[in-house]
Amino acid sequence: MIKKILIGCLLSAAAIGAFAEDTNLLSLTLPEVMARARKNSVDAEVALNQLKSAYWGYRSYRAELLPEVSLNATLPSYRKQYSAYMESDGSYSFVRNNYLQLDGELSVTQNIWLTGGKVSVNTSLDFYRQLASNPYNRFMTIPVAFTLTQPIFGVNNLKWDRKIEPVRYEEAKAQFLSATEDVARTAISYYFSLLMAQENHQIAVQNLENAERLYEVAKVKREMGQISQNDLLQMELNLLNAKTDLTDCESNLKSNMFNLRSFLDYGENVNIQPEIPLDVPEVEINYADALEKALANNQFAKNMVRRQLEADYEVAKAKGAQREINLFAQIGYTGTDKNFAGGYQNLKDNQVVEIGFQIPLVDWGRRKGLVKVAESNRKLVESQVRQENMNFNQNLFILVERYGNQLRQLETARRADEIAQKRYATNVETFLIGKISTLDLNDSRVKKDEARREYVNELYLFWNYYYQIRSLTLWDYQNNTGIEADFDAIVR
Repeated sequence: MIKKILIGCLLSAAAIGAFAEDTNLLSLTLPEVMARARKNSVDAEVALNQLKSAYWGYRSYRAELLPEVSLNATLPSYRKQYSAYMESDGSYSFVRNNYLQLDGELSVTQNIWLTGGKVSVNTSLDFYRQLASNPYNRFMTIPVAFTLTQPIFGVNNLKWDRKIEPVRYEEAKAQFLSATEDVARTAISYYFSLLMAQENHQIAVQNLENAERLYEVAKVKREMGQISQNDLLQMELNLLNAKTDLTDCESNLKSNMFNLRSFLDYGENVNIQPEIPLDVPEVEINYADALEKALANNQFAKNMVRRQLEADYEVAKAKGAQREINLFAQIGYTGTDKNFAGGYQNLKDNQVVEIGFQIPLVDWGRRKGLVKVAESNRKLVESQVRQENMNFNQNLFILVERYGNQLRQLETARRADEIAQKRYATNVETFLIGKISTLDLNDSRVKKDEARREYVNELYLFWNYYYQIRSLTLWDYQNNTGIEADFDAIVR
């Protein structure tokens, strides 16, 4: 007997040594898991990339409001070819051209958001050199020119962008903050799944140990005639069921370990040991306060405003497309000479004014129909927003109510777990002295296991409700402050 025990100890020590070499046992608390998930999970990376995309879209909009400096040039353009030439009598002939041409223009352009037009200041230089039998040079300069391009009666895209784009970016920032809270919720789900699997495994190990011990005691009692053959068979059946449960629990534990490990971006040599989060934030949340914070901070409120603005914008575009009138005006000075300096002397006026319009005379109601479609879509959006707002308020109310009840449920489950553990321990000792039957013992064991699982499940529900409210309100109720981030540093 002693020899068998020594051999068993040596084998167990060898197994533990091999496990330590191949794996790294990492004990993690729930806050640690959530913190790593916010940084290393794929979900967090997706949220970050969505924020960066929105940021650069907002930057592009902001750039539209600033002056743009551009240089356009052709350096050089060389031609040696025949070109058609019309004589004075209307006949055509082909003449040989051989010339070199250089041109460049420097302009500063500014969009006018108030009117939707565009104003620019230009300066340009053209150089032409004839390379035929009598070569010569020509310079043409425009030292300064002011150009205005202005649509009339059309939709002012810049004005609408000034309304929509800031709201869109604020929505993206709120969405990022909510997404990080959702990442924490996902981490909570994986963490408690592993914790439940670990608890089930521990329960299965304990149940197997107890089943083996009780079966050995039952055999002795059967030999002494203290229990029936039926009770002995029942104890043996309990032992077989305990072995089966342990095998299933080991498989489930490995599966949930893999899920959490992958989500947190750990290697396969890391085994995570979760800890039951005994300390919970005991904060009171009322519906009116939560709704006020949600409407002020959540992306949903900003999404409603953006969609209404976009619907109004589509109506404005449809109405503006019914007629198109554009104004183009340019004033400045120009000069030309055979040399460079002469091109900037004896300047003359350079003025261009154009007004173009396009007004449909007969379009069979197509443009009017587009306006009606846009107006109908706007009414549809308004109806959808009202319905979604009602659903949002209702869901938030239910969530706050569930959270308020969960603290009481959690305390009840914790107390029930303590009582069930003590009851089972007492029943085991009582069974050993023959005071209760196997049915009573099995009942207490089942109640013990159920109470433990219920306690872990109630813990999960509490943390899930709490972080779901945080995600909707973007408010840290423990520190009584808003959930914020340094977005400029994040997007860099």
